[in-house]
Amino acid sequence: MVKLPLDKVLAGDCVERMKALPDGSVDLVFADPPYNLQLRGELHRPDNSKVDAVDDEWDRFDSFAAYDAFTRAWLAEARRILKPDGALWVIGTYHNVFRVGAAVQDLGFWLLNDVIWRKSNPMPNFRGTRFCNAHETLIWASRSEQARPTFNYDALKQLNDGLQMRSDWVLPLCTGGERLQTEEGQKAHPTQKPEALLHRVIIGTTNPGEVILDPFFGTGTTGAVAKRLGRRFIGIERDERYARIARARIDSVDRADSDALAVTGSKRREPRIPFGQLVERGMLQPGEVLVSYNGRHRAKVRADGTLIAESVSGSIHQVGAALEGAPSCNGWTYWHFRTGKEDRPIDVLRQQLRAELQS
Repeated sequence: MVKLPLDKVLAGDCVERMKALPDGSVDLVFADPPYNLQLRGELHRPDNSKVDAVDDEWDRFDSFAAYDAFTRAWLAEARRILKPDGALWVIGTYHNVFRVGAAVQDLGFWLLNDVIWRKSNPMPNFRGTRFCNAHETLIWASRSEQARPTFNYDALKQLNDGLQMRSDWVLPLCTGGERLQTEEGQKAHPTQKPEALLHRVIIGTTNPGEVILDPFFGTGTTGAVAKRLGRRFIGIERDERYARIARARIDSVDRADSDALAVTGSKRREPRIPFGQLVERGMLQPGEVLVSYNGRHRAKVRADGTLIAESVSGSIHQVGAALEGAPSCNGWTYWHFRTGKEDRPIDVLRQQLRAELQS
């Protein structure tokens, strides 16, 4: 059995390095591949100072066909080493993300979302010939249509001040003290991503202890955030200079305390509790009257776990929807029972049963 090189930065070609890893061995792949920017000549600001653009050899491909072949090779290996319920994140710009997206679908991944990272401090378009390029696109895809990838919906909602996390993320570029520099004071890597971006990805789509692979590790943003958040990582980087910087960076990161790593659990993953079980267990009695959250409607509990109210009967959800004239209704929060002098949602009783099952 091949032992995973956990929490290591592996030097070398990403495809060859991934080939050495066993099938179904990692939980998440986060990839920031070359963008194939196809730059032509130097770019200068209005004051004639040169822009430090991405012109490195690793971002150059002879043709679109060569880039597509490279993309399919690393994506195929990424899919092979993902667990059945694993998922992929890949980030790109308009230069490459559409080609990458087509390859993702062709190879059998199942698209879940595209996320727009809107940069709050984008680089201007100095020539004034195009719109200011103020965003990048992230593709989130599961290994297959049948996969059930981790999605910590409620944790992301808490991260977003109690609001559902949307697919447009406003975050700044990596600047200031977070931007790694060489001894000469130059940017250590031209496309270093902000840690806030990886924090959101990792909190939202992995759990503590899971393994994240980054085949284009660069200066180690994925590894640094993964370590801080109690995840394991495998980094692959072809440029030994970047690999050295990444190792030093990650060595300086402290892992958060274990009690700080837990996130708000997803209710969708909790055990299903039919309303009828509350009646079977005597937590609600046949004939007991429930009241709607707004006090406008009442319904009587029946012995088979259905409700009857006025001229309608059915499940807690069907009756609530019919009374409100709505297409749907969450009966667990809509219906309340009387305890003492207080009306409480019947979801309280459901949570009591869930706690018993999980204890």
